[in-house]
Amino acid sequence: VYLLFQALRQISQRTISTAARRQVENRVPEHQKLFQEDNGLPVHLKGGAKDALLYRATMGITVFGTAYAIYYLIISSMPKQQK
Repeated sequence: VYLLFQALRQISQRTISTAARRQVENRVPEHQKLFQEDNGLPVHLKGGAKDALLYRATMGITVFGTAYAIYYLIISSMPKQQK
């Protein structure tokens, strides 16, 4: 059991210590410049076409859900007809 534990410890140390460290480029200044630009767009649409598509989809789902909920509230409030 001790040998197994020792082997696992060596493997984990070797994996962690020899892992290649990837340098990540700092893109914060680019994003700050993009989002602070005064171009008349709201901040949630400054990301481009993808943001516009997500915004429209969210608004569409919200409007549909609200209409659906109101429809079922109206249907539920009406008494059922007796046969």
